[in-house]
Amino acid sequence: MRILVLGSGAREHAIVTALLREGAGHHIIAAPGNAGLAADVEVVHLDATNGRVVTEYALENDIELVVVGPEAPLVAGVADILRSHSIPVFGPGKRAAALEGSKTFAKRIMDEARVPTGRAVRTGTLAEATESLDEFGAPYVVKADGLAAGKGVLVTDDRAAALEHATYWLQHGSVLIEEFLEGQEVSLFLLSDGHTVLPLSPAQDFKRLLDGDGGPNTGGMGAYSPLPWLAERFGSEAEFVEEVIETIALPTVRQLAKESTPFIGLLYAGLILTEQGIRVIEFNARFGDPETQVVLPRLETPLSELLLAAANGSLASHSAPTFSQDAAVAVVLASEGYPEAPVTGRAISGLDEALAVPGVTIDHAATARGEHGLVATGGRVLSVVATGGGFAEARSRAYEALSKIELEGSHYRHDIAERVAR
Repeated sequence: MRILVLGSGAREHAIVTALLREGAGHHIIAAPGNAGLAADVEVVHLDATNGRVVTEYALENDIELVVVGPEAPLVAGVADILRSHSIPVFGPGKRAAALEGSKTFAKRIMDEARVPTGRAVRTGTLAEATESLDEFGAPYVVKADGLAAGKGVLVTDDRAAALEHATYWLQHGSVLIEEFLEGQEVSLFLLSDGHTVLPLSPAQDFKRLLDGDGGPNTGGMGAYSPLPWLAERFGSEAEFVEEVIETIALPTVRQLAKESTPFIGLLYAGLILTEQGIRVIEFNARFGDPETQVVLPRLETPLSELLLAAANGSLASHSAPTFSQDAAVAVVLASEGYPEAPVTGRAISGLDEALAVPGVTIDHAATARGEHGLVATGGRVLSVVATGGGFAEARSRAYEALSKIELEGSHYRHDIAERVAR
C-alpha cells in the first residue's frame, strides 16, 4: 500500500516503524516528518493541518491510506476533506474529533451515553471558576476546554495556583473545573470504524516532569506496557479491557453514531481505577504519545490491516489484535527548560551506540539535520524504547541506551516502570 502518515513526532515514528516491521513492502511517506522519520521513509514538507493541500497531495500521489497522527489536523477537519474525495483515512472527522478538541463536548457525550466519569462544571469567567473550585474543594482539577498541547490540565492542592491556571486559560476560552478522582491511571487505545470497536493493549504513562510524579504536567515523560497488575483487580487484563469496551467505548461510539457523527479512527480512553469503578478522565481522538511507543512494538497483528479496516468500515470481520508477552518501556529525553521554555538547536550524539543495546529502538520527536549533524528542535526530543522478557530487562536496556546519548542540558525521569519492575 501507499500510505501517508501525517505528523512529525515520536508517535508517528512509532506508527511508521510498526508499518515497516510488517515487511509487506508498503511505500510510506511522512508529512512533515522529522530527522528520524527521514532516515526511514520518504518525507514531504506540507502543512498537515491544511485539508486541501493534504488531499491534493494524496490524489496526485495515489495514496491508498492516510493515517492522521496528531490532534491538530483532526480538529481542523482534514479527515473530512479526504473522505469527501473517497480517500481512505484513519482519523475522525472534525465533529467527532471534538471529543478531544472540546472537553465540554466530551462530557456531554459521556452524559448522554451514561459513561462513568467525574463531575465537571464549565466556567467562562474567573468568578465562576472560583465558585466551582470552592464547591469541589482540594485537590483542585482545572482543565482548559480546548487543545492545549498537554499543558492545559492542573491538579493541585494550592488554591492560588488553581486560580492562576484558570485565569491563564480563560484568556483562550472556557475552563472546566472537575471532581478529583483518585486511583491508578490506565491508557487504552481502541480502534473504531464508527460501529465496531477493537482494543489494543493497555499502557500507563507518566505525565509529571520529575521522578516520583513531581513537577508540572507534560505531554508525557515515559510509558510502559502491558499492565500485569490489572489482573489483581479484574482477574485478567482481558476482563478489564472487556469492561471498558462494554461500559465506555461502545456506548461512546454508539452515541456519536446516533448523532450522525461517526468516530472512525483511534479512540484514546484515559482511565482511572477508583474505588467506585473505572472512570474516564479524558478522551483523545488519536494515538497517545508516549503510549504508542510501547504498545505498537508488542503488536503482532499487521497494523496496516487494522488501520485500513477501520478506515473502510470492516473491523467487524477482524478478530482482536494479538500482542507479544514482552515488556516494553519508553523513556522520553527532553531538552533543557522543558516544558516551560525548552532550549533548542543543540547537538545530539550517541544514537548509534544507544541503538546497539539489544531490544532498543529510538523514536524521534523533535529532531532535524543541521549543518553539523542531528539537533534538537523542541521539548520532547526522543523516546528511547526497549523491549525485554520482563520489565527489569526492558528498563535496564532503556536506561543503558539513554546513558549513551549526549544532548547538553537534557533530562529524563529515572523511575519509569520502576514499581512494576519490582
